[in-house]
Amino acid sequence: MIAASALAAALSCALRMGGLVIESPLNCISLYPTPDLANASGTIALRPIASPFGVAVTVDGRTRYHLVANIEGLPDPRSLGAYNVYVAWVANLSLDSTIKLGVVRNGQVDLGEASYAQFRILISAEPSARVTARRGRLVLRGTSPSARLLAHRDLLQPSAMGALRDAPLAAVSGHSMDHAGGASANGRWTMPPSSPRLMPMPGMHGLLPTTGPYLPISGGRPRSTQTVIRAKLGDTVRLETQLVTTNVDGKPVRMFAYNGSVAGPLLDVTQGSSIVAQFHNGVELPSSVHWHGIRLDNQFDGAVGLTQQGVAPGDSFVYTLRFPDAGIYWYHPHVREDVQQALGLYGNVLVRPTNASYYSPVNREEVLLLSDVLLGDDGLVPFGSAGPTHALMGRFGNTVLVNGDVRPRLQAKRGDVVRLFLTNASSTRTYNLSIPGVRMKLVAGDGGKFEREEWVSSVVIAPSERYVIEVEFPRVGLVSLVNRVQSLDHMIGVYWRDVDTLATIAVSGETNDRHAREFATLRRNGDVAASIAPFRRDFDRPADRQLVVTMRAANLPAAVANMLIGVNAPLEWNDGMPMTNWLTTSAEVTWVLRDPVTGKENMDIDWRFRRGSVVKLRIFNDPSSSHAMAHPIHLHGQRFLVLTRDGVRSENLVWKDTAIIPAGETVELLVDMSNPGRWMLHCHIAEHLSGGMMAAFVVE
Repeated sequence: MIAASALAAALSCALRMGGLVIESPLNCISLYPTPDLANASGTIALRPIASPFGVAVTVDGRTRYHLVANIEGLPDPRSLGAYNVYVAWVANLSLDSTIKLGVVRNGQVDLGEASYAQFRILISAEPSARVTARRGRLVLRGTSPSARLLAHRDLLQPSAMGALRDAPLAAVSGHSMDHAGGASANGRWTMPPSSPRLMPMPGMHGLLPTTGPYLPISGGRPRSTQTVIRAKLGDTVRLETQLVTTNVDGKPVRMFAYNGSVAGPLLDVTQGSSIVAQFHNGVELPSSVHWHGIRLDNQFDGAVGLTQQGVAPGDSFVYTLRFPDAGIYWYHPHVREDVQQALGLYGNVLVRPTNASYYSPVNREEVLLLSDVLLGDDGLVPFGSAGPTHALMGRFGNTVLVNGDVRPRLQAKRGDVVRLFLTNASSTRTYNLSIPGVRMKLVAGDGGKFEREEWVSSVVIAPSERYVIEVEFPRVGLVSLVNRVQSLDHMIGVYWRDVDTLATIAVSGETNDRHAREFATLRRNGDVAASIAPFRRDFDRPADRQLVVTMRAANLPAAVANMLIGVNAPLEWNDGMPMTNWLTTSAEVTWVLRDPVTGKENMDIDWRFRRGSVVKLRIFNDPSSSHAMAHPIHLHGQRFLVLTRDGVRSENLVWKDTAIIPAGETVELLVDMSNPGRWMLHCHIAEHLSGGMMAAFVVE
């Protein structure tokens, strides 16, 4: 039985918003006493730290937490011996690295920041507040939720009675053990690759997805070089999907391409202009073009099943596009994105501002579009034919592409200031980007500039998000654009540092045109503040609509289902259980957006708003679902502000169309419903969208 004091302490981790009490085991550490202090109890609330990105992390990908202690029942420390205070410490799991947090007492105490991937909280009685190392008597201790990923492990040990590792394959039902998989004209399944650092998953041998495999048919022209289409007011541009052949990391593959290139052509237009895009579908699957983030007319949004039918192979569709907002946007299909986008159908739209001083002066600009592909020994790992595989976590590629290339080399001169337009077109991978030895200044996001520029150590960019940064290269030499994260082995619940070089920049000579003074200045953008000002009166009012993010799973093999037991991570940087993820298809998993007021889910949600209304939307990512994970939630046709994360106010606002919602977190968005039509709201993990995670709303 839980003591009343312990229950009260546990509730202190709960988030109270608008009369609701939202509890999340991912954001709370329970503190347990030593046996002789049974009346003592407490919790450590893991509060978000304000960040211009969806989460605050260190440069190597460790989540930063703001720790708040709530403690009850501690006796006077002098009653325990020669002690005068209680001190809190944070340590790694092996306790060989300990950092002092500060003095604690009964009640609530702010302990500042911690950023271990997995950690323990220790509270000890000490003789003085000035101690620098833990020497006194331990009274309370707790472990971070990130270290509680191991609940399934005892089920999988070979020494455990009834262990799955010892179970015969005949006992594992629900998935085919025929290595050919389902019927398909495109060959046989090949096993997904796995990092050598990952522990093999027991009980998976012989299991295959319940859908057949799919890869593009033979043929295709050689991939061509990416082009730039500079379009003026009233121009007509042409886009055609094509099958191409190329080489990725030494392996020949067939991919899809717009106008023959991966990535597709960069569409360079001016704010306020309108053009016509003639689209022809030259691949074997129905397709469309969604103009991501652009507030255009509803009938040209490209959302198959909502604003148009899929464009059949050999058919065409004409889009009329208008560009009201400066910034970086992108285009991609909106039908079976898990296949078509992953195969190379993506491209950027750079909308140049009409105001010449919108950005600071730079020496050059680079548009970098990130994606990843999943390669096996013989090339691309097949996709699901009837529906997506990797429906659990999304399809993580093992090879990252920048503008369609593996580790391209860029050029700069010493002293150059370069503006980088970054887009994440990966199906599910979130990146933590940095350029070691180079200062990075954050300038803009999805829908334009931030309220103010700021220095950042890394850029966290979730699927479909965009960020604009400026960098200065002070020295001659070779520097790298790297992705630095904390990868996770789900089998044994262990993190490791993972670093991948995505591109290199060769810095040579010396520039004749320096912008060092402008680069060193952090601008405050009055035009952005003015655009946000009319909405500030709505910041603190109750939410108008709510969504709960969750999932349902059925008919999973026992080996797969048991891997889902345990607490998950708020944000996952890698595929930590590749066989489990691959085997799970959209036939077994339904990803859910639920309106908790009406109980309606996904496309049964029937929200209607008046044009010009301002809607406060609260989204809770339920950590109790079978595999809670972060979701990049995208709204079509509108723009919004991310107001709060677990009640912590955003300190630097920017207009966005996509927001990452970490597992266990509650995020409040303020949506400017200014664009009429019937629009889609969905998770931008391609496999989750195909798994049902989409809703529609009407702006009348």
